[in-house]
Amino acid sequence: MLAAGAIPASVDATILEPHNPRVIRVDIPLERLPESLDGLTIAQVSDFHYDGHFNAIPIRKAVEIVNGLQPDLIVMTGDYVTIPLWADYVRGTKKASASAAEPCAQLLAQMHARLGRYAILGNHDADSDAPRVAETLLATGISVLRNASMPIEHNGGRLWLCGIDDVIEGRPDLKRTLQGVPPDETCILLAHEPDFADQVKGHRVDLQLSGHSHGGQVRVPGVGAPILPSMARKYPWGLRRLGRLTLYTNVGLGTIRLPVRFDCPPEITLITLRRQS
Repeated sequence: MLAAGAIPASVDATILEPHNPRVIRVDIPLERLPESLDGLTIAQVSDFHYDGHFNAIPIRKAVEIVNGLQPDLIVMTGDYVTIPLWADYVRGTKKASASAAEPCAQLLAQMHARLGRYAILGNHDADSDAPRVAETLLATGISVLRNASMPIEHNGGRLWLCGIDDVIEGRPDLKRTLQGVPPDETCILLAHEPDFADQVKGHRVDLQLSGHSHGGQVRVPGVGAPILPSMARKYPWGLRRLGRLTLYTNVGLGTIRLPVRFDCPPEITLITLRRQS
C-alpha cells in the first residue's frame, strides 16, 4: 500500500508539478504610490535555470500565461543559467554554463508588456559570465538593471524601478542603485536574494521583489522546506512586511540539481499595485 501510494506522489513531484506554473495574484498597497498608478500590474517571473529538457517546459508555459495576463510591466528576478556542482573542479565550466542564456532569453523575449520588460542577474548568472548573460538579455530587448534605476511613467504618474547586482556573487551597491531616486517617489527594488531585505528596510524602498529560494522545491506538510539556499532562509516565499518595506519572494519557474517540486509548484506572480489610503 505504501509503495502504491508513493508512485502517484513521485509522478506528481517529478512530472506534473514542476511543469505546470500557477498564477499567484497579490494586491500590494503602497503609501507613496501616485493615485494615477493605482491598479498598475506587474508580472514577476524568476529562477529559470534553463535547460533543453526539464526547465524549458515551464518557461514556455509561463510565457503563454504571462501574455494572457496582459501585465503593464514584466520583471525577471534572476538565474537564467545554472552553475553545475562540479564547476569548481573543471576549468571553464562556469563560463560555459552562460551559453544557456541564449535559448532562455529567446523564450523570455516572447513575453510582452506595454511598459517594458526588466531583468536583474542572479547568483548563478553572476558566477558564470555576467557580461555575457546581461548582453544576451539586452540583445533581445530586455532591459537589465545592475546597480541602476529607471523611471516608469504611466497615466501621468511615475515610479522608480531599481535593480541591484547580485548580492552573493556580484558587486552590489545599494547607494548607487538608489542614487537619483527622489525621496518622495515610489521605489521598487529588484533583488535576487530575499534576505537582503534586512539591509534594504532602512532605505527609501517601498517594495522589494526577489526570487532565489525556489521555495525549497520540496515542502513537507507541517514542516516547510527542509533545504533552502543562503540569503533565502528568513523570507523563502510569499508576502512579508518589514516596517515600511514590503517584500515578495517568488518561488521560481525552474528547478536546480533535481527536477523535483512537491507542494511548491512553479510560480508566476501577478502583482497589482494599490494606493494605500
